[in-house]
Amino acid sequence: MAETYAPVLEMLWETHDPSETLSGRFGFSDGDSAGRWVADTLDEHWGVRVDSCDRIVMSGGNALAWVGTPAGRMLAKWSVMPGRFPRLAAIARLTSWLDGQGLPVSAPVPARDGRLQVEACRVSMGLQRVIAGELLDTADPTQVWAAGALLARLQEALAACPHPDPDPVSTYSAPAEPLADRVIGWLDGHTEQVPTTLRDALRGLVAAAPADPLARQLLHSDLRAANILCVGSEIVAVLDFEEAQRDHPVVELARSAVLLGTRYHDWGPVPVAVHAQFRAGYESVRRLSPAEAAWWDIVVLWQTLAFVPPGNDPTGWGASALSQLHEG
Repeated sequence: MAETYAPVLEMLWETHDPSETLSGRFGFSDGDSAGRWVADTLDEHWGVRVDSCDRIVMSGGNALAWVGTPAGRMLAKWSVMPGRFPRLAAIARLTSWLDGQGLPVSAPVPARDGRLQVEACRVSMGLQRVIAGELLDTADPTQVWAAGALLARLQEALAACPHPDPDPVSTYSAPAEPLADRVIGWLDGHTEQVPTTLRDALRGLVAAAPADPLARQLLHSDLRAANILCVGSEIVAVLDFEEAQRDHPVVELARSAVLLGTRYHDWGPVPVAVHAQFRAGYESVRRLSPAEAAWWDIVVLWQTLAFVPPGNDPTGWGASALSQLHEG
C-alpha cells in the first residue's frame, strides 16, 4: 500500500487558521511533514507501520492524528505542554485501569517498552485504537438514559481506583470549601451576568439546602456528547479523561446533565426533560442520597447560569434557567 501523508488540518474548538497553528504551536511547516513525523514516531516507539495520515485536529497545545495501519485505524494524540506531561501519564494509567474493569473507554496502546504515554523530542504522545461510533444524540432518550447509567458506573469504579504511586490527577480538585460557599462565591463574582430574579432564586435555594457533608472523589468531570460515542442505544466509549478531578458526584451529575448536548461549536442547553432522563439512568445504578437529591436542582441551575453569556444569549441559556424555575 502506498504511503500517503497529506492530512486535512482542523481546529477542534478555536477559530484560528489550522496551518498557522500547526506551524506556530507544533513546529511543522505543513501537514505532510507533521504526518511523516507521526508515522516515524509510531514506528520508533510502538513498532506500528503507518500507511496513511488523513486528519490532524488541534486544540490548545494538543494535536490528534488519525492514521491508517495494517492493524486498523488508530489515533495518535500528543501534547507540547511539558507542565502537563506527568498528568497525561497518570491519565493514561487511569484509563488503562478503567479498561481492565470493563468500562467502555478508549484504552491506550502500550509502546514497545510498555509505556502508555511516551515522552520524546519535547512532546508527550499516546496511541489509541479508533472506536467506531457516533457522538451521543440528546434527542435519543435511550442514549441519554444509557449515558446517565454509565456515569454512575464510572463514578463507582473511580471511587475504588487504586493508585499506589503519587498521582497528579489528585491535584486537579475543585475547591474543598462547602458547596454552598462555592455557589454563593460564584454568584458574587457574576452579578452582571445573572438576572436579579435568577440570582435571588438561586441564593434562596442555597440557603434552604441541607448542610450535610457531600462525598468527594475522583471524577471524569467532562462527560458530554463530544466525549461519548454510541452505536444505537449502546455507549461504546467515554473519551477524554484529561479534565479528571476530585469533586462531589452530584456536581458532576448535574453539570453533565446541563452540558450533555455540547459538541464543538454554537452549542446550547438541552431541555429539562433531558436532565430528568439522564438522572433517571444514573439512579438506575446509584441512588442519590437525600442530601444529594436536595442539591440536584440547585447545581443544575447554577451550572446553567454559568453559561449565560454577557449581552446577547443566542442559544438560550437564560431561558433554560427560567424554565427550570417554572418547572420547580
